[in-house]
Amino acid sequence: MKNTKDWFVSWFNTKYYHILYKNRDDKEAQLFMQNLVSFLNLNKKTKLLDLGCGKGRHAIYLNKLGFNVAGADLSSNSINYAKQFENEALHFYEHDMRVPFKNKYDAILNLFTSFGFFEEDAEDILILKNIKNGLKENGIAVIDFMNTKKVNDNLVPFEEKTIDGITFKIHRFIENGFVHKEINFFADGKQHQYTEKVKCIDFKKAKSYMQAVGFTIKNKFGNYQLEEFNEQYSDRLILVLE
Repeated sequence: MKNTKDWFVSWFNTKYYHILYKNRDDKEAQLFMQNLVSFLNLNKKTKLLDLGCGKGRHAIYLNKLGFNVAGADLSSNSINYAKQFENEALHFYEHDMRVPFKNKYDAILNLFTSFGFFEEDAEDILILKNIKNGLKENGIAVIDFMNTKKVNDNLVPFEEKTIDGITFKIHRFIENGFVHKEINFFADGKQHQYTEKVKCIDFKKAKSYMQAVGFTIKNKFGNYQLEEFNEQYSDRLILVLE
């Protein structure tokens, strides 16, 4: 299933991806997890899957809160890093979310815009089917996505960031229903270019996806404080599904 032409296969697996995003706000991520598990009223026997876990920051923190957590990601680089944090109740494995899961979970979390990478709607819907089929009876799924309208309205076309001596030149634009981010930089003696591409999935489109797989949207939130979603102003589109 892994296709080397998929942009995320090469980009997520480089050290440069982790350098560019090394300053992500872990406190914000932890606050989100605290708010979410409290709202969902999850008990400590709950078996969680962090799908698209990256290097495991959400999964590791959920485990520290006392949960049994699995983290799955396509990037072998990220999973190899995360494995150093494994224990009896925390495991990481390499997995393409387009492939069905071997185990079933009480809750599956897809966080920080780890969805909408594929050209065809059918592939996004397939992922949702896998999530639905990977849930135990009465299980809950959470999709944490960008608020497409706000991103569109506030797009910063050009940005430069220098991190660890590398100057990343970032060009953002919207084309053919995707938010594109072209990333250019010089490092280790040569020029590099990578592209991130995420589908513009607004609430109306997300709702049609959920209906296609038989998911019910229980709640929708607009930020990590779990405040009400507002298409004009919210930073995120967070869906709680069953």
